[in-house]
Amino acid sequence: PEELFIYMAHWDHMGTKDHEPGAEGDFIYNGAEDNASGTSGMLEIAEAWAAGPAPARSVGFLAVTAEESGLLGSKAYAENPQYPMSKTVGGINMDRLNFRGKMSDIVVIGHGGSEMEDILGSVARETGRTVTPEATPEKGYYYRSDHFNFAKKGVPILYARGGTTDREHGTEYITKRDADYVANRYHSPGDEIQDDWDLDAAIEDLHIFFRIGHRVANSSEWPQWYEGNEFRAIREASRSGN
Repeated sequence: PEELFIYMAHWDHMGTKDHEPGAEGDFIYNGAEDNASGTSGMLEIAEAWAAGPAPARSVGFLAVTAEESGLLGSKAYAENPQYPMSKTVGGINMDRLNFRGKMSDIVVIGHGGSEMEDILGSVARETGRTVTPEATPEKGYYYRSDHFNFAKKGVPILYARGGTTDREHGTEYITKRDADYVANRYHSPGDEIQDDWDLDAAIEDLHIFFRIGHRVANSSEWPQWYEGNEFRAIREASRSGN
């Protein structure tokens, strides 16, 4: 019980858009996908856990604020955690759920980081999906969401979402939908609930995230950073009490 597996999501967005007094239009950044979706998904998983049975390890749920302002909420938690970082086994960060379509794969942001990916790969295969590395690691998305503050304390947090290939419509369909989101809704007042969201696709990912947590929370194993990873030495020092 003193060891923790954690699910996390940020619930903040960007407030309101600057506008001239008297101007008309929608100036509110609702953040429906980024990241009300991840927060809602985390609550659904929490409800599933609450239905029992209780796992061997503790399972926690963390909703942080000020992610869009520089990961400030997760930084505050990492500096003063409810459970010591040396006892936090691992976790999952949900930053935007997938509403594009039912995927044949799932994408890992920061691919090649830790054995959390091995667990994801095992669960994904059981559901007929594969693991795909993010296409543009040079953009540094791994270092731009809340799990990064946990990594700096040595805790491996999986950041996976969506996929690249819709099982019915293929890869180009997803590429176009992703591009449309970035161009028209990402970090804009247009990030609202869409009529064409595939909610079943999001549920498929939530099932994967639940099953990953179930495996780790009912295991005595500690997911490790891969050999050569920049955070591995921090974890080893934390586990040894140094």
